[in-house]
Amino acid sequence: MPQMGEKIRLFVDAGLCADAEIALSRDQAHYLSAVMRRGLGDRLAVFNGRDGEWRAEIAEIDKRAARLICLEPLRKQTAPPDLWLAFAPIKKARTDFIAEKACEMGCRRVIPVFTRHTNSERVNRARLQAHAVEAAEQCGLLSIPEIAEPISLERFLAGLSERQILFCDESGTGAPARDVLAEAGAGPWVILTGPEGGFSEEEAARLRAREDAHAVSLGPRILRADTAAVAALALWQSVLGDWQ
Repeated sequence: MPQMGEKIRLFVDAGLCADAEIALSRDQAHYLSAVMRRGLGDRLAVFNGRDGEWRAEIAEIDKRAARLICLEPLRKQTAPPDLWLAFAPIKKARTDFIAEKACEMGCRRVIPVFTRHTNSERVNRARLQAHAVEAAEQCGLLSIPEIAEPISLERFLAGLSERQILFCDESGTGAPARDVLAEAGAGPWVILTGPEGGFSEEEAARLRAREDAHAVSLGPRILRADTAAVAALALWQSVLGDWQ
């Protein structure tokens, strides 16, 4: 049988170990057989966020079902930095973009947070999780962030403890983010970005009053909400994360 290499990666829920059998979903089977034209004996990589990455072989396949056999480990499981992203949902495609990029940038948890000026009333959590899975498959990641249930800013802040907040303050009065991060140091963090209309005056004042919150500037230009999230994640990773 032809061996196609491990250019294809799939996220699975099953436990991974030598000789483990993995039943794929109908969508995954269709992707392998109809889209990628893979067949019996072809190999791919699988991961589940717990057991590292494994080489697997296709044992059964058609357009509706497929079964894999785990062969050998490829990489040991590693954990991303203890970083969350809390963001105000925006337009559908740009909210999808944020979830995808948060995964690529190594977040452990992504929390949609409703603020006073949030202009998106609903969040499709399942769709955002699917975007995160796809990003992890394509980018060689071993973990996928949890997409949390949407929550109000007030409830989110009330339940937050033992985690520093990088408050992306669009007013421009915050200190440079890189300087703040270098001074505050490592530990559990959450990056908080606002909606297109910015945080309300009351919300900003509540955040500035918290001892665990650091109001920061992301530079001299006003960034769109999705750009701000990626910029803040990049700054955090470059100063305190695994980019060092």
